[in-house]
Amino acid sequence: MTSIAIIGAGRGLGAAVARRFAAEGFAVGLISRHQGRLDALAAELTADGVQAQGFAANVRDPASIAAALEQVTETLGPIEVLQYSPLPQKDFMRPVLETTPADLVGPVEFSIYGPVAAVHQVIPGMRFLGENRGTILFVNGGSAVTPGRNVTGTSVAFAGQAAYAELLHEVLGEEGIQVSQLIIGGRIIEGDDEKDPAVLADHLWNLHTRRDTFRQQISAD
Repeated sequence: MTSIAIIGAGRGLGAAVARRFAAEGFAVGLISRHQGRLDALAAELTADGVQAQGFAANVRDPASIAAALEQVTETLGPIEVLQYSPLPQKDFMRPVLETTPADLVGPVEFSIYGPVAAVHQVIPGMRFLGENRGTILFVNGGSAVTPGRNVTGTSVAFAGQAAYAELLHEVLGEEGIQVSQLIIGGRIIEGDDEKDPAVLADHLWNLHTRRDTFRQQISAD
């Protein structure tokens, strides 16, 4: 059995993705900062028949991300899919003229250093799985493609992450590893035809299986 590692797993999109991929035979590694919340989510998913386990890590600490992903592999099986989708902190979102160099440290660590560390950890295993198996999925808000003057930190850092993802898509695609980005404008809304977590999870599954799209964008409200 192979696994999906969801960095930034929570009860919304993360849980929906866990259920969607588990329905296709994946074990699920849940990664976020708080072990207690991860354990509660894993228990909830396990009760629904999902093989899931939580591994605490801080995306701003590359070593902890690498260690958590190694634990996922050792505990649940090779990582076939990596999803990077942590929610940015509110203090990253400051007006552009109030944003200092120090204010950009956190967003860059969060949105660039974190995914670079995660990708480097999983690529060797994806190569071992063989061509057209491994997938790396990035999930971002709309500021990744349309910067917002009042959300400067995420606008700058998401743009950097988007560039990194596109470069990965180009280079790893030559090896049969798919890299895709799902842009979600505005809020995730339960019950919405386009932005319900389960609908978005289906999009992520399709990006993994169809392997023909780099960026899919869901419009804002």
